Amino acid sequence: METAMEYGSIERELRIDASPEVVFEVLSSPEHIRDWWSAETAFEPIAGATGRLTWTDAETGRHDSAPFTVVAAEPPRLFSFRWTYDEKETEPEGAGPGNSLLVTFELVPEGGGTTVRFRESGYRERGWEAAVLEAHYNDHRQGWDFYLPRLVAAADRLAARR
Repeated sequence: METAMEYGSIERELRIDASPEVVFEVLSSPEHIRDWWSAETAFEPIAGATGRLTWTDAETGRHDSAPFTVVAAEPPRLFSFRWTYDEKETEPEGAGPGNSLLVTFELVPEGGGTTVRFRESGYRERGWEAAVLEAHYNDHRQGWDFYLPRLVAAADRLAARR
């Protein structure tokens, strides 16, 4: 069993048979985000841009939504954003350490493809009680374990069409 001290970040390394340019497009384009993350969104992939990710349950029609703020967009090597914050609580300073989670995708060219270093951090900084921290961490871990392979498949499909 994990202890609360271990709920600091979720990290994964992915190998994608596509160039960093293609992978960056899949990570940062609303059209492609709909494909791999199943979320509707609209935003510009530039630092400081804000948007909203909205998932719809096909069976119930229920919507889940989360705001996000692009932290860095440096094609084709880095895309990061902060999310899962309460917009009312972050005014006027916006999303930052202590009120949101930070997701970072570092893209490293390797051979004819890309190694993606994924990291989501900021769990402990949120100040959640242990049970809440553990629940959020496990929910996100399971979510990323589902969605990151879909990112790989979406980038591979886009690369094959080019």
